Amino acid sequence: MLAYLVRRIAWAGVLFLAITMVTFILFFVLPVSSAQFVRRTEFESNDFKRSLAIDGPIYKQYWQFVGRIVRHAAPVTLSIVIGGAIVWMLIALPVGVLSAVRPRSLLDRVTMVGVLIGISAHPLWIGLMLSYFVGYKWQLAPINGYCDFAFAATSCGGPIQWAYHLMLPWITFAILFAALYVRMIRANVLDVLDEDYVRTARAKGMSEWKVLRSHVLRNAFLPVITMLGMDIAVTLNAAVFVETVYGLPGLGRTAVRALQRQDLPVILGIVVWTTTIILVLNLIVDLLYTWLDPRVRSVEPGKRSARAAMPGAAAPPTSTAPAVQTIR
Repeated sequence: MLAYLVRRIAWAGVLFLAITMVTFILFFVLPVSSAQFVRRTEFESNDFKRSLAIDGPIYKQYWQFVGRIVRHAAPVTLSIVIGGAIVWMLIALPVGVLSAVRPRSLLDRVTMVGVLIGISAHPLWIGLMLSYFVGYKWQLAPINGYCDFAFAATSCGGPIQWAYHLMLPWITFAILFAALYVRMIRANVLDVLDEDYVRTARAKGMSEWKVLRSHVLRNAFLPVITMLGMDIAVTLNAAVFVETVYGLPGLGRTAVRALQRQDLPVILGIVVWTTTIILVLNLIVDLLYTWLDPRVRSVEPGKRSARAAMPGAAAPPTSTAPAVQTIR
């Protein structure tokens, strides 16, 4: 496990260096006047690199650039995306499993109707409806503004105010993505329930809860973990609409304004920072996938190819075991 963890972290570091290096070369090394892409007077009158406090030799400029990107923070967008993912998974996991365990029941039919509504709705429309009814008509949650997670000198600060102001954005993402994950979890659980090892476990007298916990859930969640890593990038794109509706000063709304003003330094920082977020989240997903499926780290990549290349070597036995756990 430790060797696999080191390899994945090293590979993520290599990707980060490659992305930042290519971006640095495109914007700072190539002989193109960067000021011509920016209409703001402060960048027309001053040198573009000096506006970013980047000077010196090329290698020094690169590390200054990387240091500024690493120190750049996007707490609003990260709060929306990570919090929204937690909320929609907390909704999708129990609803999807219960819908699969009791197919064609009243819960299953209501769930499928909710899935159709959630898939068909646009995040902008969902945000406007929640802002009007929940925020304006019923006054159950604020419809704009952001509070820091840490305690501040003003009244808007602390974990409670932070979560209270992000309630509607999280619900918006939950309505949109929970519908997709309920359908996926339901389909995966139904497929795993039809496997032979599940029927064998039931024939041995194992309780239904133990069958779900030991043989169904971990196998059914492997595709869900993979899809979660991909949907985080989609969520970053959808954050543009959510931040616009609720007036949140996140990366999405900042990117839209920077594109309108052709503000190149801001666009550059947002692109690299968003890519970094995706790299980190994909690394976390890979580690979760390894925890759920030990086969990922069971065989070293070089050992398997070396054994297959040996003359006269027997082919490795094929296994019909389930992805995670079998009946012993």
